[in-house]
Amino acid sequence: MSKKTPELNSASSADIAFLLLSYFLMTTTMDQASGLQRRLPPIPDEKQAVEDQKINRRNIIIVRINSADRLFAGNEPMDVSFLKDKIKEFLVNPNNDPNLPERSPKEIEGFGTYNVSKGVISLQNDRGTSYKKYIEVQNELVKAVNELRDEFAKAHFGRAYISLDEEKQRIVRDAIPQNISEAEPKDVSKQ
Repeated sequence: MSKKTPELNSASSADIAFLLLSYFLMTTTMDQASGLQRRLPPIPDEKQAVEDQKINRRNIIIVRINSADRLFAGNEPMDVSFLKDKIKEFLVNPNNDPNLPERSPKEIEGFGTYNVSKGVISLQNDRGTSYKKYIEVQNELVKAVNELRDEFAKAHFGRAYISLDEEKQRIVRDAIPQNISEAEPKDVSKQ
């Protein structure tokens, strides 16, 4: 007498696997890649003459992060918790200090003439800088600009920058530009 081995009905297994796969694809969420929000300058016209743009040294603050994650703003060592206030003071130049950036009148469409800072933040980091420290410094730089934009928006429009319509946000961005320049990573620990 031969024994018959029982078999599983596998006809519906494929259907069940498909339903499970569909369920998990529809119910799971995918993390979106996060990064730094930067707007690149427009591509120059090919016919446009190249101008030699010289930037006055007083209009640049160099922020360096070395391979030991030490932060320098200007030539002085600094804790990251003080960076935002240092950048805000640099960009605003409240006492018209000759060592801080110039301000030049700019005609802003829909607003009028406003003295806009010519300040540029130059960020330089070492190849050995940790990603955590790099992001921490970037956050403080952007936070400084965002706070200045909020202060401008509240002073001139009575509301925070984020609650303004697109036209008023453009005015605020024109009055308080975010000029952050990033150099290619290098060995800044020797400087």
